[in-house]
Amino acid sequence: MIEVKNLNKSYKLDNGETLTALKNINLSVKEGEILGIIGKSGSGKTSLLRILRGVEDFDSGTVKIADIELKHDTSKYYFNKVKKETAIHLQRSFGLWPESAYINVLRKLYGAKYGDEATVDFDFANDQYGDEARKLLEIVGLKDKIGHYAPVLSGGEKQRLIIARQLAKKPKVLLLDEPATMACPKTKQSILKAIKNINKELGVTIVLISHLPEIQEYLSDRLILLKDGEIKEEGNPKEIIDEFLKNIEDEIPLDKTLTDNTLIKARNIYKRYYLLTGGNVLEMKDVGFDVNKEDILSLVGSSGAGKTVLLRMIGGLDQVDTGSILFKSDNDLWVDISKPSIERMKIRKNLGFMHQEFALAHYSTIRDQIAVKLGFKNQEAIDYAKKKAIKEGLSDEILDSLYQLTDLPEIEARSRLEQAGLLPDILNDLFPKFPDKAVKSEVKPIFKALDLPLDILNRKSYELSGGQKVRATLALALCSKPDILMLDEPFGDIDPLTLRIVANSIKTINKELKTTIVIISHNIDFIKELSKRAILIEEGKLIEDGNPSDILNKFKNFCNAEYLHCS
Repeated sequence: MIEVKNLNKSYKLDNGETLTALKNINLSVKEGEILGIIGKSGSGKTSLLRILRGVEDFDSGTVKIADIELKHDTSKYYFNKVKKETAIHLQRSFGLWPESAYINVLRKLYGAKYGDEATVDFDFANDQYGDEARKLLEIVGLKDKIGHYAPVLSGGEKQRLIIARQLAKKPKVLLLDEPATMACPKTKQSILKAIKNINKELGVTIVLISHLPEIQEYLSDRLILLKDGEIKEEGNPKEIIDEFLKNIEDEIPLDKTLTDNTLIKARNIYKRYYLLTGGNVLEMKDVGFDVNKEDILSLVGSSGAGKTVLLRMIGGLDQVDTGSILFKSDNDLWVDISKPSIERMKIRKNLGFMHQEFALAHYSTIRDQIAVKLGFKNQEAIDYAKKKAIKEGLSDEILDSLYQLTDLPEIEARSRLEQAGLLPDILNDLFPKFPDKAVKSEVKPIFKALDLPLDILNRKSYELSGGQKVRATLALALCSKPDILMLDEPFGDIDPLTLRIVANSIKTINKELKTTIVIISHNIDFIKELSKRAILIEEGKLIEDGNPSDILNKFKNFCNAEYLHCS
């Protein structure tokens, strides 16, 4: 089905340097086989998958998919033929229509036949493809979400919807890049079962990238280990996994210091989200807890349980319907995070965020993006912005509402500015970026802690591997040395070796900088290693607050995920 011979691929960076991605790759995949690929971030996995998809050119060698052969100088016509034979799910890809899950799949089925999913005859599509759309949603475990608006689905639910859309193309080869990255164990299990069913019942050949050894062992017939762009080992998944993990960094012990200095008080939180078509998506009620200084608090629960909603409300990015979330200020006053004020600006200056659907700016260097972030968060930022606001006739409340946007993902911030009739430049005027020359010395210890080379400061996001993007985004959140760090499922697509480095770094930051951390993650082992305390949330309700090991064991049993017992 797939035959790759002597494949080589390199990238020309904007600074003129050449980055070698793949070196002399030789592999074959039988029809109906599930081939797994594992390796550290930056080892060339995604580049290989994109070449198999027909969307990435290469320097030399041959790639054969079914009866279509590609070389570096092959006509684009044949690359396009490969695209029709394959479908791909890329890591952290969320390209969905702002419509129901059902309409998203219906559009893809229609588009696969007629070449355009933007202009759909819905009466015809419902008659012809309605049953098939419902069946695909059932296969990926979204039968009960058929009418739900795609943008309000959880991260794991969005990933399943994307897989359903890819299946609508009826591909011969399905290419999966971290397909269950942001899903809870229960949801992961349903995705993995769906992948097995697709392979077994439809006979689809699958090439799977996953950093999680237990997923590779559960799914893969055969496993390849990539290192520095070369195939180092190939064979039995368990043996290859053992080889991959043999050089993992030792775990540093968690400093379990807990203080009684409360920084955040959440009381009687109530929040309800509605479907546009009617009915509840999520109802959160009677949620209350404290966050103390130096804590590492994990929010644990199934996909769609309300963890991200809760974290965003804690950070003042979304409003509670009723209840309150208060932060202690430097002068021991309690500040309502939902109400704009200069005092809230001072609280927000000491907050760091990393969002579930993060995205680095495409055309800016990492240095430039860090300079912008430091411009928002440095010690003089608020004083300068207030003086500028007075000149522009902006009230404290408006200034703070604009400052709130600096903690949002860029696309969401731009959308809110557009709705208010404002240009993004207003943030640059109020919060000038940090001097470029000073960035390197400011971030050097953070880059060292995250095992990031300083030379990526001069690269753009598309020149980084997936794992480097995750750590560079974490560096953005950490560069201002925040008092409180909020992390929403940021590390699902980091390999175990790099994840251990990141976990050790977070423990060090917590211990040495006294940083308080609130984190969401579906990686049970990672949370168990990292957390001092955990909160279990299900269907918007706070079920338990206490010892991480006890809560995670209960959650693991609740999920009943077969794949977790593979390794």
